[in-house]
Amino acid sequence: MTEIIQDRDFVEYVVKQIVNNPDAVKVDRKIDEMGVLITLDVAPEDMGMVIGREGATAKALRTLLRVIGAKNNARVNLKINEPEGSTREPREPREPREAAAKKTIDEVVGDIQF
Repeated sequence: MTEIIQDRDFVEYVVKQIVNNPDAVKVDRKIDEMGVLITLDVAPEDMGMVIGREGATAKALRTLLRVIGAKNNARVNLKINEPEGSTREPREPREPREAAAKKTIDEVVGDIQF
């Protein structure tokens, strides 16, 4: 029986450790013909902590869930619900990596403000 809820408990434990409002974390587990679906709800202000920079934290959670699922012969997926009332701040456009890589050292040093 512990294998069945092991994935859900793992997500709940990890997410509660990284958010500022652990009481707002809700984890639901459903099983269907596609496998196991873990649904995660967090407070709006904690979304950034759960997603991480460029989605790195969410990707790591999903990878670890796949490992747990493989160990238990199950396909485990994570869905992170966007909370009600959450607002995303517009991102500043970034310079493409190719353009940054083509700068000369003199251009880079010239961009530094002392």
